Amino acid sequence: SPPQGPRMPNMTEKGKAGKIQLPREMFQSLSSRTVRVVVTVLNIQQLHMFKEVNQAGRVLDNTVVGVMVGETSISGLRDPVQLTFAHGQLPRGVTQQCVFWDLSKGQAGGWSISGCVTQPGDKGTVCSCDHLTFFTLLLNPALDRSTAQALMAVATAGCGVAMAFSIFTIAFCIFLRCRCRLEETLRINLGLHVNLLGSLLFLNLAFLLNRGLSNGTQPWACKVLGGLTHYCLLCCFTWMALEGFHFYLLFIKVLGTYIHRYLAKLCLFGWGFPALIVVVAGVIGSYGEYCIRTVDHQVIARLCWITSKHLLVHYITNCGYFGLIFLFNMAVFGVVTQKSCCLQAMAAVQGDRKAWKVALVAAGLFCLLGATWALVFLTYGTSSAPVLYLFTILNSLQGIFIFIWLVVLYYPRTKETPGSLSHIIRHDKTATVSQ
Repeated sequence: SPPQGPRMPNMTEKGKAGKIQLPREMFQSLSSRTVRVVVTVLNIQQLHMFKEVNQAGRVLDNTVVGVMVGETSISGLRDPVQLTFAHGQLPRGVTQQCVFWDLSKGQAGGWSISGCVTQPGDKGTVCSCDHLTFFTLLLNPALDRSTAQALMAVATAGCGVAMAFSIFTIAFCIFLRCRCRLEETLRINLGLHVNLLGSLLFLNLAFLLNRGLSNGTQPWACKVLGGLTHYCLLCCFTWMALEGFHFYLLFIKVLGTYIHRYLAKLCLFGWGFPALIVVVAGVIGSYGEYCIRTVDHQVIARLCWITSKHLLVHYITNCGYFGLIFLFNMAVFGVVTQKSCCLQAMAAVQGDRKAWKVALVAAGLFCLLGATWALVFLTYGTSSAPVLYLFTILNSLQGIFIFIWLVVLYYPRTKETPGSLSHIIRHDKTATVSQ
């Protein structure tokens, strides 16, 4: 009742029970009425409730606590409700976060942090929220400080290496197009490679600019820089998809194909479609400051990127978009590799076996079609630190791999073998793309 407030419940397990503290202003507003305070503690392990789609973190002890005062919805409190979730030492590689179940998220609802503040402690975490509903403590995967700093250092150095080799490889492709007499199909191939390498160059440059300029920038400048970084990433994914589409026309499509101004149309789509996505994401306010934190909530780095409030934009435009591209490109990669192996088997019968070239063709296509980016789907918590290192290093060396692949395949042109890409293209006369 208003004069006394809620009574303290008995502790069944002293020292292990949580605590709920309701603010006095909540009861003062109830005048002289008597209301019922209901605290509901649910173990959701066997319940088909409070399960978010693509939920990365796990609920502490599978416990969700609901607090209701009376029959009306209470929100916007000046003095917050405080819930203390008792726990021992948390496992390494997780960070705790106070969340509540928001019915407005998605079709069935989802966890939200709006209006809640997390105060970590050694024996418990205090959640201060300005409303009443169902609360829990979500344990999200996170990296420790040393690992996160090492990864950022490797990524920064790798971007510099990738930029250097991207510029060198673009110059090599332009030299081949201008100086060597190549058939039209191979000239289009080189044009595609130049655009892909250009997108990789811009992506690495945008990341370095983001690392250097994101701290202390104006909000509007951070939004622009976040949109630019997102645009470069989407361009990179799109040109990987166009590489796969081009190989599909060359090796899988049976009938000959004539597309007027083929390369120009690919350029329009490769650079224009990502811009459309970024404009839509910018209109809904997706870009801003994004903090990379450690398990103890310390900020490792501040980047201009998609904000935490718009993670759905990240999942759709980055994860979902690349997932579809990856599935298509791996199907194309399988067909191209199978044809290359068949031709290599024919060459072995003729005594002209060079298996290392076939392996190089496969490895080059693997990098060209962006398969190394799929490693990011295997990252989860500190157990994925080796995968994060591998992902960072391989994508830093992507420009080097493509450069070696192009040198072996296109230069010199006088010693073509049945394992080379140009021989495969000439062998499949029924599928040719030209302007």
